[in-house]
Amino acid sequence: MAKILIVEDEIAINDLLRLNLEIIGHKCTSVYTGKDAIRAAREQGFDLMLLDVMLPDMEGFAVLEKVRDVPTIFLTARGATTDKIRGFGLGADDYIVKPFEVAELLARVSAVLRRSHKTEEVYSIGDLSINWDAHEVFLEGKRVELTPQEFTLLRILIEKRNVCLSRQRLLAEAWGTDFLGESRTVDVHIQKLRKKLKLENHIKTVYKNGYRFEE
Repeated sequence: MAKILIVEDEIAINDLLRLNLEIIGHKCTSVYTGKDAIRAAREQGFDLMLLDVMLPDMEGFAVLEKVRDVPTIFLTARGATTDKIRGFGLGADDYIVKPFEVAELLARVSAVLRRSHKTEEVYSIGDLSINWDAHEVFLEGKRVELTPQEFTLLRILIEKRNVCLSRQRLLAEAWGTDFLGESRTVDVHIQKLRKKLKLENHIKTVYKNGYRFEE
């Protein structure tokens, strides 16, 4: 997946971000000051930076002024409109105000990575290969036709692999919040994906909760 730089001086929050991002396959580097963030960004290549505004040695705004080539999401308790305008004016890709829901953060991270073309173009597991950009799926070298809805559901499961996703969350993300169908719709599509792509050992049912894609 992506290489992500986490710039957050609160150790508990930094650890929480790193844990959840690494669970779904990202590689993370944690730093706790603005100077360390600038140094890490210059010495290593990152696909995304999660940046707090209130750092012990300088503001996150000053960090972004010196690190212009890394897609950035501000993650801060400062939610004033003037701060948001300043952040976006410096080139930030998103601005998330604390407290935040981890699920929302992961969704926004995925969105920024897609926009910056930093997500993996091809995903492979066993005999299955998926080209995200071309919307093509191959199993044992043979193309498998998926409906647009099946493809969307598969992508969500894989992008958030190793994370338990409830039926309600899958409905909201794959079908949209205005979808009026029942959660049974998710079950039907999951069964189709398992059968078409031989993913019985990877798409796991989490009892009384939902589903999880395991590598």
